[in-house]
Amino acid sequence: AWLWWDLRTWQPPESEYPEQGADLSGGSGEMNFAVLKGHGADFVYLPATGGEGERSASFTRNLASARAEGLEVGAVHLFDPCVPADGQAANFVTIVPRDADLLPPAIALIDTGEDCLEPVTSGQVRSELTILANQIEAHAGRPAILKLGRKFEETHGVAARIERNLWLVRTRLEPDYGGRPWLIWTANEKYESGASEQPVAWAVVRP
Repeated sequence: AWLWWDLRTWQPPESEYPEQGADLSGGSGEMNFAVLKGHGADFVYLPATGGEGERSASFTRNLASARAEGLEVGAVHLFDPCVPADGQAANFVTIVPRDADLLPPAIALIDTGEDCLEPVTSGQVRSELTILANQIEAHAGRPAILKLGRKFEETHGVAARIERNLWLVRTRLEPDYGGRPWLIWTANEKYESGASEQPVAWAVVRP
């Protein structure tokens, strides 16, 4: 019980990880960005798009609200291994502006593609992901970050084959499933910030 309570508000120490922030791509409802800032957030990643048709109705509003509180902002695209990269990239560039002040775009890799109507191989998944990353990067003007889930990595072996910065996830303990150093670590997947009714994911940047 004590461990559960402690994890609700646990953050890695700022002395070790000076740059910290929140990942809202998992969905956290209405957000008070001033409260996030008060908890020590320097940045926030917002959900923007998913696949070739899903778009966040609140992305533009949240982008403006977060910036008004002095937070740096990045956009997250949820990769769909079942559909071609071109449509996914077109979806992303429709809602995310070409803005040099945005943080590097992140591509969330969660769905392994096991339920695709047409079976896909790991080679096909990696190929489409590379195309998507290249097209998003051409729009953003900077390299993308791969927000890599453990199961996705175990299924498709992306980290060793696609040379992009990694964003890994593991509450409390530093993740190692990428096989190489991460850039961003989601250190608490259910951080109770008080900034929304739901927990947020708390992340840190490697110093």
